[in-house]
Amino acid sequence: MQKNILVVEDDKSIAEMVQSHLTKEGFKVVHAADGAEALRLFSGQSFDLVLLDLMLPELDGMDVLRIVREKSFVPVLILSAKDSDVDKAIGLGFGADDYVTKPFSLIELSARVKAALRRASQYSQTVAAEEEGVIQIHELTLDIEHYQVSKNGLELKLTAKELQILKLMMTNPKRAFSKEQIYRAVWKDDYYGDENAINVHISRLREKIEDDPSKPQYIKTVWGIGYKLGEF
Repeated sequence: MQKNILVVEDDKSIAEMVQSHLTKEGFKVVHAADGAEALRLFSGQSFDLVLLDLMLPELDGMDVLRIVREKSFVPVLILSAKDSDVDKAIGLGFGADDYVTKPFSLIELSARVKAALRRASQYSQTVAAEEEGVIQIHELTLDIEHYQVSKNGLELKLTAKELQILKLMMTNPKRAFSKEQIYRAVWKDDYYGDENAINVHISRLREKIEDDPSKPQYIKTVWGIGYKLGEF
């Protein structure tokens, strides 16, 4: 099935170049010239990926990203000439999946688009497995229906919070979570910067699921961001 991509870029020459190239690559491409138009299009159509410039008229790209993330987990790739903005979009919980810095090559752009779509497909397969009630990542198996976790067939005794943290990671295998995002998702409460609760639970979880908690493979630290599931 043809993938539908929303390109949000106010520079007409860049937008036309990207749209022409991705169309030749077999994608359906829709263009928005400002943030407000991007949100109107996003609300009215289904997109498989968003290419988002951060310096936009009408509505800032970071605001567009925040609003999109409130509604969807669609892959978002940032187009930006400013490394600091990319760092914010990727690393501070705004939820972008990847970035391409300007100026960029169209070959690199295509590669990153296709990689993001592959990751999204893998995520969809994980969600399908979740709906069936069982998710398996390497040696770990999460049985959602029976609220159980096992490793190599042996049941692990996790607390409710530990299991919820692990479930969050296993159902979003390619995503890094900030401590604030973990707290809001698991504790269902506002986060006031107290890292101790997250640190203690992550440490205890690692002791139960890792072969060597000092060298974790399942719950990886992403420095400056938080945690994510390891890749196997």
